Amino acid sequence: MNPRARRHRRLRRTRFGLGLALTLSLAFAAGMTDAIGLILVGRYVSFMSGNTTQLGVSLVEGDGGSGLFLAAILACFVAGNALGEIVMRAANRRHSVLLTCIALLVAMPVFLGVMPWAILPAVVGMGMLNAGVEQIDGHAFGITFVTGALSRFGRGLGRRLMGDRNGAWRYQLVPWLGMFAGALAGAFSHAALGQNALLASAGACILLALVSHAIPATWRRGYVSPARPARRG
Repeated sequence: MNPRARRHRRLRRTRFGLGLALTLSLAFAAGMTDAIGLILVGRYVSFMSGNTTQLGVSLVEGDGGSGLFLAAILACFVAGNALGEIVMRAANRRHSVLLTCIALLVAMPVFLGVMPWAILPAVVGMGMLNAGVEQIDGHAFGITFVTGALSRFGRGLGRRLMGDRNGAWRYQLVPWLGMFAGALAGAFSHAALGQNALLASAGACILLALVSHAIPATWRRGYVSPARPARRG
């Protein structure tokens, strides 16, 4: 292998490794906020599969108050995903801008004070977090949807047991590990700080915003969805 090819291979590995580190960090922030929100209001802040199941149960049981709150969480999460795309494109895919906005939203419930409805800005922030990473070198990743990551990991494991030598499935554990570590940090933070633990989660987002500058801009832009020109018709 010539020096140019070796350099290209080294850069590609570095780009992929930094992308995995970013994915891990974003999932950590999601897990931390999710754990704190779950303890504070008894509902998930970033795990919408669980909230959807709870919404169905609430409707059947006739618990209108709980159902309304869960519906609001789902709506805020969807709105956050849309807002995340808008912010990333308006900010030329700068993660620091996205994460700063998320930090402000995550911290907001502390100052609004009246739970459980005050948690909704944090839900919007968790939706926005998904705009941070979509793919790394062709490998799809989700930030708050670790069920999908575990599913892809399990199916990859099954294919490996059947003789498939492609080991890319192993990378799907990265967002799960980040979410799990973040959940532990969130639980510890709440034990120490109570409702103010959301400020610790917001601080983690600010720190990540600063650290993201260490990743070359062209690489960061490659981790998110490319802009698609509007069709003329």
